[in-house]
Amino acid sequence: MQDRALGLAALVLTASIASGGCASTPQASDERDREAKAFGSHPATAAVYVYRPHSERDDSVLWVDNRLIGATLSRSYFVVHLEPGPHYLQGLAHDNGRMALETRPGEVVFVELRVSDGQSRFRRVPSEFGQKMLLDCCDMMENWAPGQRPLLR
Repeated sequence: MQDRALGLAALVLTASIASGGCASTPQASDERDREAKAFGSHPATAAVYVYRPHSERDDSVLWVDNRLIGATLSRSYFVVHLEPGPHYLQGLAHDNGRMALETRPGEVVFVELRVSDGQSRFRRVPSEFGQKMLLDCCDMMENWAPGQRPLLR
């Protein structure tokens, strides 16, 4: 009986560890997702929406100005509020895809991220197009706190 209990405990522990790898970036609450989809920005900063609209299987981790934002998932997005000026978006998959971006105060920017064959490809899109794509496809992910790291598989 004790062996069976230990086996069951080991199975539960293994399942919880395995499921943790799938959820290394938390999904935002429905309320935060609705607020973000109002597409507002603070007058002193730019709101940058980085989204992955398609069902792609490859993983990529998003960095902005060498700050870890989170693991990107298909059909999800991040919002990053940035000071005006030059910035760099970087995807870390098998490659180091990178995009330079200049922001202005109060601006709302949309960047599409595609990840295929281990390559991260960024593309700035017009606001109307980005808003429509994001509303049709994506759920918001929470930005990782400074110092938080992705779970490695």
